[in-house]
Amino acid sequence: MKENNNLTEETDNKKETVSGDMPTESNQPETLPKKSKIKLLPAVASFFAAAVLIVFTSFNFSINFQLKPYSARLLGLPESPEARETAKLEKAVLPAEGVVLPVKWGDLGDQMIKTGVIDADKFESIYKNRGGLDEESQRLLYGTDNGNIKITKDNAGIMLNILWALGLGNKNTILEKGPMSDKKYGGAGGFASTGGWTLAKGNAMNHYSKHSFVSLTPEQQQLVEKVSWGVYRPCCGNPTYFPDCNHGMAMLGLLELMASQGASEQ
Repeated sequence: MKENNNLTEETDNKKETVSGDMPTESNQPETLPKKSKIKLLPAVASFFAAAVLIVFTSFNFSINFQLKPYSARLLGLPESPEARETAKLEKAVLPAEGVVLPVKWGDLGDQMIKTGVIDADKFESIYKNRGGLDEESQRLLYGTDNGNIKITKDNAGIMLNILWALGLGNKNTILEKGPMSDKKYGGAGGFASTGGWTLAKGNAMNHYSKHSFVSLTPEQQQLVEKVSWGVYRPCCGNPTYFPDCNHGMAMLGLLELMASQGASEQ
């Protein structure tokens, strides 16, 4: 599928595009067996719901998308075709004023640019034809003292991309020893979440689980692993523990960040 100037997914063929015209092919792994459900952090639920909203309302393409029961309940919607209507999704998951997450962004954008996980020129070029990055987005990329993350309809795509970069680049055993590195899938570099990240300096795999942007205690790592098993993406049917798409990798980055700042499972 060809999509202009937008971040999209085509789940049937496992194609994915960063917020521009950069389609990639990925492996087609089997979905992992689901573990027992756990309570989700309210902010995690908000971001997951916002990611679903992005797919539905931000870009000009259509896809035959069936909300799974777990996702529908997470969104607070009935398990029916009507639940997929754009207006209901907007009302349910992303109010006009946006969603403020209980986690600070700090200087993570600046760190990722300095290490090369994000090539600033490539990143900015995506948004050049849309008028360029606004002041808030500039701060997220280059600022060193950002406050709490706020997701709105206007910045959701940018937030998804920078959290994707964080999840991919931050060192974590989930990436190194989890299903992403299982040899039966052909190696970690063949997934949409890795091969699809073309906004790094050099090859994305040169940054895969290589940087200590977010450090976790053993207890915090255990929490990230537990919660990541309970957050499923309807696009791929896999848990965040297997972040084979951009939404999964972004969610992993968010979970790591939240856990590092003292968020609990409740």
